[in-house]
Amino acid sequence: MDKSVAQPPNESSGLTRRSVLRASLAAAATAGAGGLLAACGSGSTTSTAGGGGASGPPQRGGVLRLGLTGGSTSDSIDPIEPLTLPDYARIAQLYDPLAAYGADAQVELQLAEEISSNKQATLWTIRLKKGIEFHNGKELTAEDVLFTLNRIQNPKAPGEGAGGIEALDLGGAKKPDKYTLQIPTHSPFAILPGVLAGFYFNIVPVGFDPKNPVGTGPYKFKSFTAGQQSVFVRNDNYWKKGLPYADQVIITDYQDATSQSNAIQAGQVDLVNNLTADQIAVLEGAGKKTLISPSGGWTPFTMRADQEPWKDNRVRQAMRLVVNRPQMLEVVYGGHGTLGNDVFGIWDPEYNHSLPQRQQDIDQAKSLLKQAGQEGLTVTLTTGEIAQGTLKSAQVLAQQAAEAGITVKLAQTNVATYFGPNWLNWNFAQDYWNWYTYLVQAKQVIGPNAQFNETHFNNAK
Repeated sequence: MDKSVAQPPNESSGLTRRSVLRASLAAAATAGAGGLLAACGSGSTTSTAGGGGASGPPQRGGVLRLGLTGGSTSDSIDPIEPLTLPDYARIAQLYDPLAAYGADAQVELQLAEEISSNKQATLWTIRLKKGIEFHNGKELTAEDVLFTLNRIQNPKAPGEGAGGIEALDLGGAKKPDKYTLQIPTHSPFAILPGVLAGFYFNIVPVGFDPKNPVGTGPYKFKSFTAGQQSVFVRNDNYWKKGLPYADQVIITDYQDATSQSNAIQAGQVDLVNNLTADQIAVLEGAGKKTLISPSGGWTPFTMRADQEPWKDNRVRQAMRLVVNRPQMLEVVYGGHGTLGNDVFGIWDPEYNHSLPQRQQDIDQAKSLLKQAGQEGLTVTLTTGEIAQGTLKSAQVLAQQAAEAGITVKLAQTNVATYFGPNWLNWNFAQDYWNWYTYLVQAKQVIGPNAQFNETHFNNAK
């Protein structure tokens, strides 16, 4: 077996940084390809906890109340179709993946004890850890993994991760034993571990019912009301020794950052996340504690490369050149984060860190607009509080673009509208992505076969 993934660190080490980010959700930073415009983003996650609290080792018991923004009435608890940020937080309570990205942005095994391939990367072997049980007492087996992958690939109702595993020939899969699955591929596919570490590949049992969700996660399902609240209770038989700590987790959706901030100040929740620099200052002034952690996430501005005015690459390039990235990073994120330089996958081992950082160049932007016949350009940017700093980033971009004579009108929507029927079809908009390696991310967002090709770059349709 040539391609393989290393074992994770000791599972009993307690609440790791990765598990915190999976539970309370990460935040934001940068990108560029085709019609992607780099929005300097946080590259960091900011969470705020209620003031006070005892120091020392974590204590068992009690209720952890999370206050999150970005949810809507279209929220889901089905692990193959998460869309909003609270969706990902709920999924992290109920389910586990075969592998996940660790604190160093490298793939770590979770439910699997081995993910390896032959030298040609045309046959993959997934070997499961033994003795892991679902919430209903059923033992995790290779049959459940195959069921989950087929459910994601279902051509009649594909999951969000379907495009990521289209190279897998699931019809040709074999189960040498109860805990082992061998899957051939239609063509060499060397990035499977990174794909499976994404957020769309949590394992469910054969016969899974989304209305009564069962997983292997740290908490069991109790209740869920889309756009409002979800409640989970401790899984006493969780396979990670010593976890979880809290007896119950309650996730409450808030419509905007203001109501979220008010909730923690009023003591209605214990933890809120995805804060901008303005919010950090307000909450710290109210005596709340903040935690800022690297996340690798990024927040792009997306331009439809198949529509005016973005068909002309000179216009797209002009928009990249009007951005004062250090200023945006400071204003929106208080300087916490990394400039992504129009390229995602910044923690990828193959990332080219020698690329010169793109600088604001108003004169060059004006020249490009003049060449394209777009002097005095006016565009509408669809935005909303879909993730940390998106709306604030849009406001800063509008101010910076004005220096080049570009008028950016903001069309602010709520989360339900933003991720409604027009999602992936907005002419000029924003998004949020969690961390992936470059090739895994590119497969999802670039080119005509990409499932989330918001820019419609090189789209043959």
